[in-house]
Amino acid sequence: MKTTHKKIITLVTALVMVIVGFVSLTGCTSQQQTNLIRIDGAFALQPMMIKWTDEYHKLHPNVTFDVQASGAGVGMNLMLARQIDLAMLSRAINNSEVTKGAVYVSVARDAVFATINSQNPVINQIMAKGVTKKELRLIFINGTITTWGQLVGNPNITTPINIYTRGDAGCGAADTFAKYLGNYKQGNLSKHAKNAPTGDVEMAQDIVADPDGIGYNNMAYIYDANGNFQYNGSLRPIPLDLNSDGILNTTENFYNNRVALQNAINTNFLPAPPARVENLAVYHNFSGPVKAFVLWILNASGGQQYVSSTGYVALPADIIQQQITYIETGIRPQ
Repeated sequence: MKTTHKKIITLVTALVMVIVGFVSLTGCTSQQQTNLIRIDGAFALQPMMIKWTDEYHKLHPNVTFDVQASGAGVGMNLMLARQIDLAMLSRAINNSEVTKGAVYVSVARDAVFATINSQNPVINQIMAKGVTKKELRLIFINGTITTWGQLVGNPNITTPINIYTRGDAGCGAADTFAKYLGNYKQGNLSKHAKNAPTGDVEMAQDIVADPDGIGYNNMAYIYDANGNFQYNGSLRPIPLDLNSDGILNTTENFYNNRVALQNAINTNFLPAPPARVENLAVYHNFSGPVKAFVLWILNASGGQQYVSSTGYVALPADIIQQQITYIETGIRPQ
């Protein structure tokens, strides 16, 4: 009888240990699942984010990532709805988004440029003289420059200008480009547009397919990882005649060299806009694996070491420190 009792106790003890072990394993699995960081938002930041997540995962194999690009507006809405952990934003965060719980830090810089096809009928003239902000405004906003001949002052060229704009709501590239043209909004770019593609890839493909087209693209989609023009050189940025003197002088002619272009942004020679800051936003506060990841991004020996080689421009050290302080304290420096 005693032997049977002992056996029962032994069996119960073993069963309890199995249950405890199962619960412990389940807890580990649950903890591992919390290390999946879901990211969505701006197309502009996606190439940089892929580099960051790849490098971070090498250092922290238990942290995994799901990186999507659905546009800055979509990313913000998904983050506020708690459907993702981190939103990529290629535009400023507005007050209504802050009121709803969005907090953010800046992580890099880039720029948005008007783009054309390398087979454009007046490509040589455009590359020689550049295009002024006013001329771009007359194309995209006013609709009064309607042919490529008009743009370069040659009435014999009557080829129409086909305008492309972004169709995704809350688009950072559209927001930046519209502000550069004169503090306009994304909707102002649609009135004379032929088509409204969603995302940088679709925009670039439309321009590559249309020698008479003009659109605008984020810097990371104009140049490849080696600093060369994308799509076998078919997609070209339109040089800006910044001083509006009708000629692209030496100091303004930095578009064929990505390093020179990055330097123009870094030294603020290229104004903002079209240069701009890239941001990451979370709901209420940075915490857990997301906090650790973003702090690594902002670290000079962490994510910042990959910024320039990936085709972006690093933020100044004092601005980086402000972002780190904000993450640690929850108080945004003024």
